[in-house]
Amino acid sequence: MTYHHLALAAKDMSAMHDFYENVMQFELVKVEIAPVMGGGWGKHFFYRMGGDDTKFIAFWELHDTPNQDKYEFDLNKAAHLPPGTNHISFTAHSVDELMVWKDRWTAAGLDALEIDHNWCHSVYTTDPNGNMVEFCVTTGSFTAEDRERALAALAETEFNPSPPPAKIQPWPSADAI
Repeated sequence: MTYHHLALAAKDMSAMHDFYENVMQFELVKVEIAPVMGGGWGKHFFYRMGGDDTKFIAFWELHDTPNQDKYEFDLNKAAHLPPGTNHISFTAHSVDELMVWKDRWTAAGLDALEIDHNWCHSVYTTDPNGNMVEFCVTTGSFTAEDRERALAALAETEFNPSPPPAKIQPWPSADAI
């Protein structure tokens, strides 16, 4: 089972559109304009991810809503969490595809971060809301020992770290070079 769409509020819908359609290459296919719960109204923009109509990311542009001037659009700042804790991760099919995303992001003036987590490999950047965006490919398999370790961690109260990542590589934007 997969999700149909993830919906987030947008601080600057024009910047979000530029990022998600032009940089991420997701296609804007639909908008719903309607009242929102609690007062005011909104435009709910849907971007198709991939070639079919089963996976979307959507953004709300809110108008005339209560306390609108107090909204925080970065999920981690809003929840008072460390940067990157809440993030959006999309599927990549190979490490080569990850490098295409990294190159696309840096060419668009965005910084990127590559991490080989030993069982998956990822590249990260941030969207105009300040939320971390990731592309990730699974590069390993899961063993019975992995499950046992995960189950044991549920009850652990002391720091018992996993092995460090095989690689951590920051990639500056083309603007910074």
